[in-house]
Amino acid sequence: MPQTHKNWYGLWLLTESATHPLDSRRLRNQAKCRDAILKCHSTAGVQALPHAATSPRPLFLNVPPTPAPPATTPQRKFSLRSTVKWLALVALLLWSFAALALVAARWIDPPTTALHVERRMQAWMHHKPYRERYNFVPLNQISPDFQHAVISAEDGRFYLHHGFDWHELEIAAKDDMEGERTRGASTITQQLVKNLFFGTGGSFLRKGAEFTLVPVAELVLGKQRILELYLNIVEWGPGVYGADAACRTWYSTPAHNIGRDRAARLAAILPAPLRRRPERMNNYSTVILGRMRQVGW
Repeated sequence: MPQTHKNWYGLWLLTESATHPLDSRRLRNQAKCRDAILKCHSTAGVQALPHAATSPRPLFLNVPPTPAPPATTPQRKFSLRSTVKWLALVALLLWSFAALALVAARWIDPPTTALHVERRMQAWMHHKPYRERYNFVPLNQISPDFQHAVISAEDGRFYLHHGFDWHELEIAAKDDMEGERTRGASTITQQLVKNLFFGTGGSFLRKGAEFTLVPVAELVLGKQRILELYLNIVEWGPGVYGADAACRTWYSTPAHNIGRDRAARLAAILPAPLRRRPERMNNYSTVILGRMRQVGW
């Protein structure tokens, strides 16, 4: 140890011994340890730092560093929020597809509908024979009496509303005939959207999607095209879809030749086409003919 450091260190020992006489032995032991450490450093060629000699505490050398915890790969967890976002995205894509299909239906006749597919699947699941009769014809090839009978039976205010008949919603519960409701609150536009995309399902999700698509149908199709599509895709019996197929199945005549009375009977089975028969619709067909006369048809 250099002479200057020894003198300074001895002075510090005397001061500490005078201040803490009980610790004089401990301080002398620390001094011996310090001298030994400095000697080792000098032998190894390591230059001691100036402030190292002034520290009364021993140095702890070659202390291994604390090992860092092993890195773990974070696992992606789908939270409720991300699940809701994905569901919303899927719903938006499906809605966009349906809206584009409605735009295309302005010029393209639908080759099939959700209702057609549903009936075909039901027959396959129950192992029943299924024969589909579906022939799309232009509106001018459907008898005007047939058109008027269907409007009178299903949506008397068809040309007055914009997709929803709020007045009919109020009186639908009271409009029952032959022990059943003969005319529901759904408009022709609503039934068209339901048959095209949703089949016979009645969930709140379906009703919500239908509620948003009805204005699109009214906007892009117009009343005449809506009526033409509805008359051609609606169900008129097991495997019977459309006005022309209904006329040929029940009365062996094309749709443009159907008479007034027969048209009213065919319109009368629309609320329950799988259970009703035109020849049994005496009372309700009379009501339909009365409604037609009231509006001058």
